[in-house]
Amino acid sequence: MELIQRNPQLAAYLAADDVVDHRHPLVRETADRLASGTTDAYSYAKAAYEFVRDEIPHSQDAGDPRVTWRASDVLAERTGICCAKSHALAALLRAEAIPAALCYQRLADDDGSHPFVHGLVAVRLPGRGAWARIDARGNKPGVDARFSLDEERLAWKVRPEFNEVDYPVLYDVPHAAVMKALKAAPDRPSLWPIYPTEL
Repeated sequence: MELIQRNPQLAAYLAADDVVDHRHPLVRETADRLASGTTDAYSYAKAAYEFVRDEIPHSQDAGDPRVTWRASDVLAERTGICCAKSHALAALLRAEAIPAALCYQRLADDDGSHPFVHGLVAVRLPGRGAWARIDARGNKPGVDARFSLDEERLAWKVRPEFNEVDYPVLYDVPHAAVMKALKAAPDRPSLWPIYPTEL
């Protein structure tokens, strides 16, 4: 699949805003701590990915009712759904001047019911001409996502027979439909009925 930058300017994928708030002190502190144990952009990106994947539980897996959406809040509260965790990973990458995009899949339950939008990050490391999608939602039985730039190791591969979709667009800011739901929901049980089923 060919990935398509929504914004042609690579600098847009380094920007800070109220969601991917990589100038926030907690994001900066976390990025500095992760960077101190790395030697280059690749090792930093892998460390940031594994930190978000492994140290911030997916709220559904953990049974945590809180809804987070701002990167700094995801880091502070140590919880979030896939899209929120993607915001945190994008912020940590951008904090170290690594272009990071937000991208999405349309997935469904095992039987094809209950479609939902799943959030990912695409990273573009120095010296590489291509974006690579990575999925930091968190592993669990049946899910084994890995940091890989050459061969995708996402949590799930789409199943076209269930109308699942890999969306090719790389967003410099979170998709408006996702943000509308995350900001409106007072807790996770309230989130799912209003969460987008497609983009």
